[in-house]
Amino acid sequence: MVEGKSDVSFLSSFIEAEFVTTNGSEISKDTIEYLKKISNEKTIYVLTDPDYPGERIRKVLDEHIAGLKHCFINKEKAIKHGKVGVAESTKDEVLSALSNSVEATNKKTGTLTMMDLYNLGLCGQADSLEKRNKISKELRLGHCNAKTFLKRLNYCDINIDDLKKMLWTKKPTLKTLKHISI
Repeated sequence: MVEGKSDVSFLSSFIEAEFVTTNGSEISKDTIEYLKKISNEKTIYVLTDPDYPGERIRKVLDEHIAGLKHCFINKEKAIKHGKVGVAESTKDEVLSALSNSVEATNKKTGTLTMMDLYNLGLCGQADSLEKRNKISKELRLGHCNAKTFLKRLNYCDINIDDLKKMLWTKKPTLKTLKHISI
């Protein structure tokens, strides 16, 4: 699932798959119904631009379709000629995003709370965004506000000890978290 034709053109140069487009931030009822139907037979990967419309598309799709796999590209690696998007990223960035997808579920598996984020300085403080971005980038959770960050951490079953390790190492790595498989 991608946003537009330029994404399909870029991705089809190195990925063999069925691509479904949303044609930007508009998602037709027919597209949603088609995705619902094929979600029983196929895994659906959502690869949208790292911007507000891309996040909006993810939210709309999550409301209607269970079990989507979200793939996040780093915004810094998706800018070309003043544009931000999947088609402006690189093959390596896309393949990395696909291999580190996060499954959206309505089931909260983690136990983190907003108070945990606050106590760790991940929300409500001057440098909270910077700290969230550091962890989000490493875990490939995409750019998100505190509420979305908490939701995605709980989907991935990240606990408070994991967050502490990541915050207190100079450069967090997935190896820091031995039990996680994102």
